[in-house]
Amino acid sequence: MYKMKKKSIIFLVCILTLLFTGCTVEKVKLPAQKEITSKNLKDVFLEHGMKVGTCVSANVKNDEKMSALILEQFNSVTMENAMKPDYILNQERSKTEGKLVVEFNQEALSVLGWAKNNGLSMRGHTLIWYSQTPEWIFHEGFDTNGAYVGRETMLARMESMISGVFEELDRLGYINLFYAYDVINEAWMEDGTIRKNHWTETIGDDYLWYAFYYADKYAPDYIDLYYNDYNEQYKADTLSAFVNTLKDDDGRYLIDGIGLQAHLFTADDFVGYLAAVDTLAETGLKLQVTELDIGLGKYQSPLTATDANLRTQGKFYYELINGLFTRADAGKIKMDSITFWGFSDGISWRKEYSPQLYDSDLDPKYSLYGALQVKEYAGY
Repeated sequence: MYKMKKKSIIFLVCILTLLFTGCTVEKVKLPAQKEITSKNLKDVFLEHGMKVGTCVSANVKNDEKMSALILEQFNSVTMENAMKPDYILNQERSKTEGKLVVEFNQEALSVLGWAKNNGLSMRGHTLIWYSQTPEWIFHEGFDTNGAYVGRETMLARMESMISGVFEELDRLGYINLFYAYDVINEAWMEDGTIRKNHWTETIGDDYLWYAFYYADKYAPDYIDLYYNDYNEQYKADTLSAFVNTLKDDDGRYLIDGIGLQAHLFTADDFVGYLAAVDTLAETGLKLQVTELDIGLGKYQSPLTATDANLRTQGKFYYELINGLFTRADAGKIKMDSITFWGFSDGISWRKEYSPQLYDSDLDPKYSLYGALQVKEYAGY
């Protein structure tokens, strides 16, 4: 009887502990990478003709341990936020000069300098987006108290913005770091309609064509121009039809590739996802995975980071990347880069889903070994 009561008390204490500590799970420590393989991510991806990247901010770059990990594993970086429109446009100078003026802030400049000093390539993200774009650029006098401007004025402002980015990067000596740039981000809805926003309101739906027209006009030829989107597995037919419209009068593509964000979940179907990749590959354009992370569970229903769930995640990473490598090696897709949207669960924008290659302590997860294609440590 005493033993039963004691067990009941212990059980109750365990339940209460789980409730008040957010379901703490005992961590399973995997072997260090160097104990398993002599290859890093750069080595593995290079074998398939690809760069491998991550997103970065000044805080990450300034952290000694995280910076060292990036330089060890990755050869490409994308700024997480600092090159989005909110961060690169100077309102006061725009008012003075009468056109949209591009001026990179100190965070962007510090990351650009760090990338150059360490031989890192860069993806530009992003020029035209409905989000993280200042409201004032759409108004008379670059002031939200003014009326919305008309089509021709907004087209001129778009051209100023796009030309300004490439001209400023060139002036600062950073233009040759870039091999790809997201010209437009997230313009299409899952139902096949164009997302309505200030660009459509002031210019019209053909703002999409003009964005690529201006980017093609001002970007160096060695920078590939991308359309980037999420939920691409549900938009494959829409995007395939859309990119076919991005041609000049001579029928030449103004676009070089389609960016697949790949913000996925372990509840997703990786076979179905790869089928969407195959559909998009039929356009003949390049494809890049631009923001990869694979969360535990499904949207709005994260799973706890138990060993079993992390094994499922590791296997998903393995199968997805293996599927992409196999297609690239066979010439079925033109893919030269895969970028992970972060690398540590602790700094991920989706940290509640534990979506990354390393945990919050920067210890390797099954996910890392899945990405490295070391199957026996990927959760199998």
